[in-house]
This record gives sequence, structure tokens and C-alpha cells, in this order.
Amino acid sequence: MNYPLSQRDVPWVPPELADADGFVGVGGDLSPRTLLRAYAEGVFPWFGEDDPILWWSPDPRAIIELKGPEPYGGLHVSRRLARTLRSGKFRITYNHCFAQVIRCCGENRPEGTWITPAMIEAYLELHRLGFAHSVESWVGDTLAGGVYGVALGGFFAAESMFYRVSDGSKVALAALVQHLRQRGFVLLDVQMTTPHTERMGAINIPRSEFLQRLRLAVRLNDVQFV
Repeated sequence: MNYPLSQRDVPWVPPELADADGFVGVGGDLSPRTLLRAYAEGVFPWFGEDDPILWWSPDPRAIIELKGPEPYGGLHVSRRLARTLRSGKFRITYNHCFAQVIRCCGENRPEGTWITPAMIEAYLELHRLGFAHSVESWVGDTLAGGVYGVALGGFFAAESMFYRVSDGSKVALAALVQHLRQRGFVLLDVQMTTPHTERMGAINIPRSEFLQRLRLAVRLNDVQFV
């Protein structure tokens, strides 16, 4: 990755120069300025607790299409999940307990977690500044599941989700997609596909297409999450 980093004031190279794994840089900090610059350029941090800060921009990039049929666009809602959504079993809140959601997303992961204490503090600050948001699903007074991410213009980067009650995360994701569509968002990033997100409708697109769509999305200054 031969690129003169001295010509940039961030620790990553342009995504077009990423290596085969999507790695674009190491170091820097997790300040709001750095994180928002990263998201605007199609880059995100992902590293373990004992690692330095690592920056990534994979190719292909995973998204869930927001355009498409009402009310969920490209999100795949099975018949069973649709019945659950209609049943009224779950209620939805937005930004009600962001700190609890992000901490729950980092718990009980046998493979380890990238949601380290430093990452939690960084995204709590983004939340305080109005850029990071959470969607919560509840059964009664029990937090059943949730998802959190970062909004920038008409772009939303979904970072992670969790559940404590069956379907809790799926219901939160469905609520997120519906909410983003209603608020005028045009791009929902899920970074890399997993078997779970593929079942929910995530698709891969070339990084070049993602970056083109990202540049248009972040310019939508009239779009607000809340």
C-alpha cells in the first residue's frame, strides 16, 4: 500500500487504495472529528482490545436497500416475522437507552468483540453530539433487542445489534429500516455480510458503487434521524 500518508491528515489511505482485505490504515484516534471523517469517506474502525486502531473499507460493501416496496424496502421480512411485527408484542423506542444498547452489543460474543471500552466511549460522545443513534425493542419493560449506528446526512451506518428475547434484534432492525425510509435516508450500510444479515436481505455491491452513493447521501443536509 504505497501512498504518501504525509499528504493526508488522517491515518488511512483513500479506500480505492485498500488492500485485498479492505485494510486502509492504522493509528490515529477515535475523536468525533476522526470518526465522522472516516464515515464520510467510506471507512470504519474495527479492531480488538489489544490491537491498535485499525481502519477498513471492504470491497464489496454490504448494504440493505432502502428503496423498494413499502414498508421495508430491501429488508427481507419472513411471514413469521411479519406476524410478530403485526402482533404488537414488541414496542419500539429511539435513542431511549443508547449506552445500554451499545454495551449489550458487545456482550456474550464467543469470538470476542470490537466494541471495546474505548469504542463505547467514542460512540457515546457521537451520541451526545447527535450523530450516533439507537433503536430499541421492548417486551413490556424488558429490553428485548436493539441496534445502533451513525447517521451522516442521508447515510446510516449500522454498527451492531443484539437480542435478549427471540426476534428482538430483527424487530429493531425492521423498525430502523422503516424509520430511515420515512425520514428520507437513502443508504444503509451494514459493512460486511454475515449469514444472519444475508437472511435479512443484505446484499453486496462494489465498493466503487458504494462510495459513489455515499458521496451523494452525506450531502443530504435536510435529513435528520430525529
